[in-house]
Amino acid sequence: MKKVKTRVVEFISYFFILLFCYAGISKIMDFENFQIQISESPLSSAYAGFIPFAIVILEFIIAGLLCYWKTRNIGLIGSFVLMLIFTGYIFYIIQTSENLPCSCGGILEKMRWTQHLIFNFGCVLLAAIALVMNIKYSRPAR
Repeated sequence: MKKVKTRVVEFISYFFILLFCYAGISKIMDFENFQIQISESPLSSAYAGFIPFAIVILEFIIAGLLCYWKTRNIGLIGSFVLMLIFTGYIFYIIQTSENLPCSCGGILEKMRWTQHLIFNFGCVLLAAIALVMNIKYSRPAR
């Protein structure tokens, strides 16, 4: 049973590695547009020069942390926190203004805001499940 649970953690980690690398590369490929979209946001316009760089760098750092079992807990915590922040941001956008373009990259920017909120909420749950399972099942046997 432990082996199955560790495989679940690995699968979720690979999902986040793929997600964050895909999103980061998509943002880099159209970085100017990403910066413009961030500057149009009411929450991040004051930090529009810093936030685009920080998001892309964080996505790649978290993806890297998820690649190794020794740093996987930190990567899962980072995934959980980053997805929680993104989910909160999307919830705020839905509540305040619906005309803003999505600043996500690639396929994700084709989603409507409510679809994106549901997707992100699912990612928050996946990160939480993987983190709990990894903490519980990655400890050495006594």
